[in-house]
Amino acid sequence: MSTHLEALPYRHVLTLPTMPSAVRTARETAEQALVEWGMSLRHPAVGPALLILSELVTNSVRHAAVLSPQVTVIYAGGKDCLAFAVHDRHPYQPPLCAVTDAGGGLATVMELTLGLGGTAVVRGDADGQGKSIWITLPL
Repeated sequence: MSTHLEALPYRHVLTLPTMPSAVRTARETAEQALVEWGMSLRHPAVGPALLILSELVTNSVRHAAVLSPQVTVIYAGGKDCLAFAVHDRHPYQPPLCAVTDAGGGLATVMELTLGLGGTAVVRGDADGQGKSIWITLPL
């Protein structure tokens, strides 16, 4: 699995209003990007990856919209790796390592990510007023 996200040959960035419709648009855009990149939507990691993406965008819509009028999704991929990030401008950074016992959306994200041998990282914005949650999955 590629460890340097910058080295992944495929990238796509999507910025949407932080509204419920963003979840569907982010997921459909992911499917379109994967097809354009030559990845099969039948690959065993794709279904869980789309669910993870949907959960992360849903969390931004539910919890960050009051401070973040937009959510940005960054998609990246290569022959052996799929990565994506969901960014919003809410300062709260959830402790991903602690949510596996908590239930709910982030617990599902962590269970699926770890089950696929992937990683999840929260990266705060330099100004402390936003964050990105990065998911990297092996293919």
